[in-house]
Amino acid sequence: MGKLIVTEYMTLDGVAQGPGGPEEDEEGSFAHGGWQAPLIDHETGDVVFEQSRSMDALLLGRRTYDIFASYWPTAPDDIPFKALLNGVPKYVASNTLSEPLSWEGTSLLKGDLAESVAEIKQRHETVAVIGSLDLLQSLLRLGLVDELRLWQYPVLLGSGKKVFGSGTVPAALRLEQAISYPGGAVQLTYQALGTTPGYGDMAEVSAG
Repeated sequence: MGKLIVTEYMTLDGVAQGPGGPEEDEEGSFAHGGWQAPLIDHETGDVVFEQSRSMDALLLGRRTYDIFASYWPTAPDDIPFKALLNGVPKYVASNTLSEPLSWEGTSLLKGDLAESVAEIKQRHETVAVIGSLDLLQSLLRLGLVDELRLWQYPVLLGSGKKVFGSGTVPAALRLEQAISYPGGAVQLTYQALGTTPGYGDMAEVSAG
């Protein structure tokens, strides 16, 4: 069984909507599109690419698919991500799209999401999810996420879609790695433990 690894770029207050550009995702009258662009540097970009090289499949929601499909097939050849993303099998979770899809190598998930994702994980060792915030809520709710790679940036927006939104359920995680970069970004990698959080009483802990 393969792993489902989610990568998200988020602000300090958890917003991950529209990091790449002003018109990327304006849902909900979001006015902060492109917030990540001034904070990108070569060092973090190289790290993201090296980590992404392990993926052998990509799972996307409808909105992120539309953004990726409109850019990556014709992106400049000197961008390393172009060959990587165009070369792996891609899957889209959507109730509104229909096949055939415009981006070569893309298939539409059909039927129950949990069953479809389980089938993908049987076929691939590393299934990557990038962005796709609406889909992420369903993946979290169904307990399908194995690893979270969160890139947190030193900015507050106060509004917008968050990584942990309406689909979040109580779950225990293990911090595997925490790395800070000179530009202010912090990468946090968490493994899902498949259990609920433990609970206790601080008064008893203090007394002990």
